[in-house]
Amino acid sequence: MKIKFSTLIVTAVLGFSGAAFTANAFAEEGKLVGPITKITMAADGKSATAVLKDTKAGASVTITITDDLTLDKFKDKRIVEGDEIRARYEKDGKNTSKSFKKTAGC
Repeated sequence: MKIKFSTLIVTAVLGFSGAAFTANAFAEEGKLVGPITKITMAADGKSATAVLKDTKAGASVTITITDDLTLDKFKDKRIVEGDEIRARYEKDGKNTSKSFKKTAGC
């Protein structure tokens, strides 16, 4: 009896954890290449928004950046408005950046 109950509990836990993982795996990822048209740093310096113009579609996309490496590049002026960027972002309503790099150069 104890073995059956334990098996049932383990199966339920695995099922719920698998369902939670699957929901995160279906989050859509966006990719784009284009120049930065506007950079806005948050007052606390822990986030920024960048507006990029998609070279293929011609539409503007606002991306939220929270990683320290990219924020340091904004502060040091290594990434400025007009630079061409290759970006990957999570389409989660805020377009959270996963990767934000210059397309050419060092």
